[in-house]
Amino acid sequence: MIISDHQIIHQLEKRLADPLPGSHHQLKMAPINGRAYLQPNENHRKACVMILLHPQVGEWHMTYIKRTSHNPDDRHAGQISFPGGKVDREDNSMEACALRETEEEIGIYREKIEVIGELTSLYVHVSNFLVYPFVGFINEKPSFVRQESEVADILTPQLSYMVDHNIVRKGDVSVRNTTIRDMPFYNLHGKILWGATAMITSEFLTVLREAEKY
Repeated sequence: MIISDHQIIHQLEKRLADPLPGSHHQLKMAPINGRAYLQPNENHRKACVMILLHPQVGEWHMTYIKRTSHNPDDRHAGQISFPGGKVDREDNSMEACALRETEEEIGIYREKIEVIGELTSLYVHVSNFLVYPFVGFINEKPSFVRQESEVADILTPQLSYMVDHNIVRKGDVSVRNTTIRDMPFYNLHGKILWGATAMITSEFLTVLREAEKY
């Protein structure tokens, strides 16, 4: 799959406007019984994330962050995720939340990001957040500025790398002093991408593959 020009962005936008693959494709990467991700608690909170695409050396890339490990209140500390966070009172929409959090965490001005659609929301039971994923892009190689209190690193794999089925693995992974057996994950250049972010990634990659037909 060649992903090197703006045509894929237009195709993605068209594909995102049609019915989404949905939870079935998210659950392919669920680390535990998938039912826990389908029914939010009545008192759930809301959060938004951004799947940010950008061109670099003639090819499109995705953007992930590695969260810092020292925050005791962060149930996802040390994990790989998308830029994002909880909805604040100042946010007038879910999209506005995703843009604000992206600017705060990785320093990309929200005005530079063009949002082309959104994916299926996902309930993250361990932190009681219903997460709304958005897809956006910028037209240039980014100059990232990490929010050092929350972001330990920024990872930008190529889309052509992400669509390779060989990066999907399954194995025993240690998480917060617990070992999860036979957990599906993406091998992100030697780093483990798992959990809710892997589930959102799974639906996005399905959309990306299907976008070639548009």
